[in-house]
Amino acid sequence: MEKLLDKLEGEDLELPDDNDNTAFCYAVWGEKTIANIMLNKNPNLVTIPGGKDMTPLYMAVLFGRSEMARFLLDKTQGCLRRKDKIAIFFASINTDLYGIALEILKDDETLATERDTNKNTVLHLLAQTPSAFDNKTPVGWSKLFKSACFKCGFKRNMKQSTTLELVTRLWKHILFLGDKTAMSLIKSPSNLLFDATKLGNFEFVAALLKSYPDLIYETDGNNRTIIHYAVKYRHANIYNLVGEFGSIKDLLATFEDTEGNNLLHLAALLPPPDRLNIVSGAALQMQQELLWFEEVKENVQPLFLKATNKNRVNPQELFTSQHKRLLRCGESWMKNTANSCMIVATLIATVVFAAAFTLPGGNNDKDGTPNEIQANKFLIFVLSDAFALLNSVIAISMFLSILVSRYTEHDFLKRLPLKLMTGLTSLFLSLITMILAFSFSIMIAYEHHGLKWVPILISMLAIIPIALFALLKFPLLLDTFRSTYYSSTVFQPTQLVLY
Repeated sequence: MEKLLDKLEGEDLELPDDNDNTAFCYAVWGEKTIANIMLNKNPNLVTIPGGKDMTPLYMAVLFGRSEMARFLLDKTQGCLRRKDKIAIFFASINTDLYGIALEILKDDETLATERDTNKNTVLHLLAQTPSAFDNKTPVGWSKLFKSACFKCGFKRNMKQSTTLELVTRLWKHILFLGDKTAMSLIKSPSNLLFDATKLGNFEFVAALLKSYPDLIYETDGNNRTIIHYAVKYRHANIYNLVGEFGSIKDLLATFEDTEGNNLLHLAALLPPPDRLNIVSGAALQMQQELLWFEEVKENVQPLFLKATNKNRVNPQELFTSQHKRLLRCGESWMKNTANSCMIVATLIATVVFAAAFTLPGGNNDKDGTPNEIQANKFLIFVLSDAFALLNSVIAISMFLSILVSRYTEHDFLKRLPLKLMTGLTSLFLSLITMILAFSFSIMIAYEHHGLKWVPILISMLAIIPIALFALLKFPLLLDTFRSTYYSSTVFQPTQLVLY
């Protein structure tokens, strides 16, 4: 490229092709080095638009070239037309180049009120993009880990910090226009506060409430506030965020929508599939729904428990009717899981019971005692076999208990998951101890034949079925344990201070 440019004049680089693009327009798709060489030859290239009147900077942003875009932005400061700034500003949001958007906004904060072809401001777009903030609803171990990190001074990553600074600057400029103008702007074409709450955009909602706490009283066309949206779409972090406002949460909980539904009615409704499927298995989904219903029940006035909506249905009746199909699916899922696991547990019990009467090493012909009874390996074999039998019997009892359960709604809250966890744990332990008994049985059988490598090899291969079972079933045990005992931590404060 350097040798080619030595043979050209600077004006030659301004020549367009049939698509009205200069060579520099193609250079911005590639390496910054080549673009820099061309700009050294002709600095005006950065301001010459290409096809469809798109500037090189806009093209770089459109293709998500972060490094190139930042390089060109430094070269075009003060040279961009107003319409180019707007186009690049929105394009940087759509391609996740939030750092570029922030730099452009710092140069011209009036861009905060500009709208795209769909009449959305950039604040609307950010409200509808939870991924810009790495928003995830932490559950179980993740929740505990993140809470500990916040207490120990955990810092947001660069992407989160940049996006939050962008939101803060946008919101600050909009509020500067006055309350009436600001409220009108955020409600058109849709209310961005409820858009963000619906999608679980926690960081975005927290940033807005921090600067303007009165937003918490905002209602939509159905007289629902953000706490109603948080409950309806099962976003615990936003639900907890409203709780940090103290008694205001109790006040908002008294609101009824236009259909006469109170907050508990919304907790009784079945959430959208994407929110229902955050846990695996219909039984655990039913458990999560019960947890939400019980949590909201504790935070509404006792009068609301029996209050009916316009269809003359109280929250409990609504919950039962809405979750009837999920209850049946949960029953079927639990029975199928218990049935398949019980078959395995029964096979293990049969094998280890038989092994107890066919002891390795044989018996003494005189008194019938085992020949290897004094060996440590024999003791480990006996103990492993006994533990395998006991654990398999416990597993069979638990899975049988699941199969004959009543399967009422509240059985899914604690009773059935606890039985499933106990059964799976016992089954896993029985499998491990059975393999251990098998390994030591082989060692005893071969130790007098000079083939020590045979039992060692077999013992090593015995790890494979244990690992395979752990890979297939252990995640289910962890999911059940987490859903049962750590889901309550989801409704604890997030340690994100508003004031």
